[in-house]
Amino acid sequence: MKKAIGIWAVRAEAEPLARFLASSLPAEIPSEFTSDSETNRDKFTRVFPLYSNWVLLMTTGIAVRYLQGLLENKKKDPGVVVVDEAARFAVSLVGGHEGGANRLAYQVANLVGAVPVISTATEALKPLVLGIGCRKDVSEEQIDIAVTTTLHSIKRTLAEVREVATVDLKQHEPGLTAWCETHALPLRSIHREEIEARAWVTQPSSWVKENLGIDGVCEPSALIASPRGKLIQPKTAMNGVTVAIVEDPGARFLLQSNSSRCNA
Repeated sequence: MKKAIGIWAVRAEAEPLARFLASSLPAEIPSEFTSDSETNRDKFTRVFPLYSNWVLLMTTGIAVRYLQGLLENKKKDPGVVVVDEAARFAVSLVGGHEGGANRLAYQVANLVGAVPVISTATEALKPLVLGIGCRKDVSEEQIDIAVTTTLHSIKRTLAEVREVATVDLKQHEPGLTAWCETHALPLRSIHREEIEARAWVTQPSSWVKENLGIDGVCEPSALIASPRGKLIQPKTAMNGVTVAIVEDPGARFLLQSNSSRCNA
């Protein structure tokens, strides 16, 4: 049986990040190799089949070279996420869907404050990002009612939603995580410091300011998650849940272009 997640680095400078991810995911830094005559890549080649997922701490160029000749079948290959040593991006490189790399990219990104980079077509064509804030212990049903009502108010559907964004303090809120899992939507955590640096909201919340130290959650979270997006639905508050909706104009353009070609 394959082990869950392996972490591999090419430079000693990445070892602290590797150890942090290994303890947080959790994951393993393989230590099976003993031969000093092998190159780093030779060692990686030997342990690559032992894990279901990989986090590679290196450039995407080096990762492509390391993976050369190792990939056989997208339904069986490990999912691979590449993270730069500064932990700025978590790139789902191989096995986005089948290998679980998309999900793993979000996990890693939420841990280190990186941007998850997802390029699979299913996700790329979805134009909406939901920003969600909530009180402690809200239920999955409360989340569902608030989201459904807000989407319906602007005549949009859940099928158009790419991801959900919230403040880091809420990323483990049971009702919110359960709702995201039910609808197979990734939950992206935005650090409070990043929200504080982009403090603009249409309706500042005194309660959020007092308890979290920021002016709001749902609007800035959604806007940060979709930096070129437009706020098409400002904060809507309902029974302990706030929802904002941001639309990515690029994804919307792709949808319209595909529709035009199909109708031609």
